[in-house]
Amino acid sequence: MTIEELTKIKKEFSDLIKVRKLVAEEGEKFAKKTGYRKQILVCGGTGCTSSGSKKVIEALEDELKKQGLDKEVLVVKTGCFGLCALGPILIVYPEGAFYSQATPEGVIRIVDEHIKKGNIVKDLLYKETVHADGSIISLSETNFYKKQLRIALRNCGVINPEDIREYIGTSGYQALAKVLTEMTPDAVIQELLDSGLRGRGGAGFPTGRKWAFAKASQGDIKYVCCNADEGDPGAFMDRSILEGDPHAIIEAMAIAGYTIGANQGYIYVRAEYPIAVERLEIAIEQAREYGLLGENILGTNFSFDIEIRLGAGAFVCGEETALLTSIEGHRGEPRPRPPFPAVKGLFGKPTVINNVETYANIPLIIRKGAKWYSSMGTETSKGTKVFALGGKITNVGLVEIPMGTTLREIVEEIGGGIPNGKKFKAAQTGGPSGGCIPALHIDTPIDYEHLTALGSMMGSGGLIIMDEDTCMVDISKFYLNFTVDESCGKCTPCRIGTRRLLQFLEKITSGDGEPEDLDKIEELANHMKSSSLCALGQSAPNPVLSTIKYFRDEYIAHIKDKHCPAGVCKSLLHYEIDPGLCKGCTLCARNCPVDAIEGTVKQPHKIDKTKCIKCGLCEKNCKFGAVLKK
Repeated sequence: MTIEELTKIKKEFSDLIKVRKLVAEEGEKFAKKTGYRKQILVCGGTGCTSSGSKKVIEALEDELKKQGLDKEVLVVKTGCFGLCALGPILIVYPEGAFYSQATPEGVIRIVDEHIKKGNIVKDLLYKETVHADGSIISLSETNFYKKQLRIALRNCGVINPEDIREYIGTSGYQALAKVLTEMTPDAVIQELLDSGLRGRGGAGFPTGRKWAFAKASQGDIKYVCCNADEGDPGAFMDRSILEGDPHAIIEAMAIAGYTIGANQGYIYVRAEYPIAVERLEIAIEQAREYGLLGENILGTNFSFDIEIRLGAGAFVCGEETALLTSIEGHRGEPRPRPPFPAVKGLFGKPTVINNVETYANIPLIIRKGAKWYSSMGTETSKGTKVFALGGKITNVGLVEIPMGTTLREIVEEIGGGIPNGKKFKAAQTGGPSGGCIPALHIDTPIDYEHLTALGSMMGSGGLIIMDEDTCMVDISKFYLNFTVDESCGKCTPCRIGTRRLLQFLEKITSGDGEPEDLDKIEELANHMKSSSLCALGQSAPNPVLSTIKYFRDEYIAHIKDKHCPAGVCKSLLHYEIDPGLCKGCTLCARNCPVDAIEGTVKQPHKIDKTKCIKCGLCEKNCKFGAVLKK
């Protein structure tokens, strides 16, 4: 393929994409140019697929054909729109009508009333897009979206990720063409340095500096690697980008190859991401077919290709040296650093390794310039950050916000607040390697420096929200259980230290904790941070240390009072029946699996604490609030 052919495809498909970004009158104008009266975008990401989007798409296509509308309505299977809890999702353009929790039955109504007759089916729309007066607003105007700035996620939910022509229609591969024909490798590096882009996979090392080190390293062969081994509990940022915009990663990796002098790239992705893997395979094959991977790309003397390597789901392989070891065919274990991968990486050769979100930013930085990118974010944390927002939050999903957005804005505005009238208690950032930020710091700007100062970290972008019913000691135990299982065992501080920390927490949550245990935990945690081989062991104590720092009173309650304030730790709670509230309906006794409740009809009941297994079924089934958890 030549640059002229690339430009021709861009012109051919750009109007098709514009319809999906310009609603109402502007969208109508471009819709007429495309030959399609309507476009219906249906989410085909993992979240919506698990909710039944495949059946929705089948029903949609069948009904359009049945009504004779299949030639004038384009159905597009996209990646994630972001509001994952509302899937399956479909949007009808040019109106921009956002239908949530779609069903095959609902789709028939949408085709018959909206597509055929032009009447939007308002009772099936996402409720926040419908005003009290019945008027419709676009998705970008809702609380979930209006404070977001989608850079890395720009094409997710917009294009068909399995059609390279749609990616090209968004100016895809124009950055690669610019680099190969107009820029030197040094110029590319300077552009990245000026942009302020920092790695989105962990500590935030400047991307331009990493590429500069690899370019300067001597080697007959060099490699470019993509870390798509997203292993944090509750994290799905990288997966969603791969599912919704795989060509952005391919383009960025090719740019990296040109910059450092590499001709081969590897994408290391966990095997339990089947949709992402399938779309990557399709995208790589299409890029080869179009001459955007392989020999003499775009008529230049630059050659570059990419292969996929599947990971078995080991969290430690998210650490860059362990990942490289796994690609080489060995057990995924970290290596001592230095030497760093930029000097001695894959197969002992200089290697650049960045994660998915980092690469997703690069084509836009090259096309729009460093000044454009650095205008977003804060002084030291430029651009945007993608978060997987989960836990006790109304709007569970994928969000991308400018660096410097406060935690309050994310929780109360974008996230829609805490469900059921509960109070915000804490937010966990950085997954098992991060820490818990208490409600006291809810107005903290989200950037690298502020999170580190609070004892947490940016990490890859998991953001788990907790409410007043969360036990912070139990949360620490959850994350330590994870790191104990995922430790590769190569170094003693991590292999033994994580297990010893977990034993302390199990002792505390079972009611056997002693005051001196907290001092022992902190001492052990600091030894682990300073002496573990890799970031897994060095950061594993973070959830414990941050919860002891901000929620020490809960640890004291567990240790001294033998009481779990949140009522979560079973060994420290018991159930009682208030005789003044009990009506003697026997419902609790009938639902008790161990016959621990005694009493006769219309008389107050009692719980035999020697039999009670603390399952909570009595409290759940009592209609009078007579069962008290203490």
